[in-house]
Amino acid sequence: MKTKRWTRSPRGQIFGVATGLAEWRELDPSMTRLIVLLIVLFTGIFPGVAIYLALALILPMQTENDIIDKHTHGETIDVSFEEADEEYEDLKRKFDKEKDWDDRFRKGER
Repeated sequence: MKTKRWTRSPRGQIFGVATGLAEWRELDPSMTRLIVLLIVLFTGIFPGVAIYLALALILPMQTENDIIDKHTHGETIDVSFEEADEEYEDLKRKFDKEKDWDDRFRKGER
């Protein structure tokens, strides 16, 4: 799973900070937890725990809008040539109408 930004994951074990980081950067959650644990231990426990708790308070909880769906991300949309042609003609008519009004305005006509 990939997310748009770093958020607290509801699938996390302790506040979801490490799992949220893993999901944001598409890393293995187990390895991310292990690295966070080692950082906490090597910083003398208190600073690491304080930073982790601060992140748990600061980071928002993950919502459905934060999740990037791998099935639709980067894929093209199937549109038939007829539908695309109709859309093109519709946009062309709108553009021509606006261009006509712009030309009239510039000439001072109504």
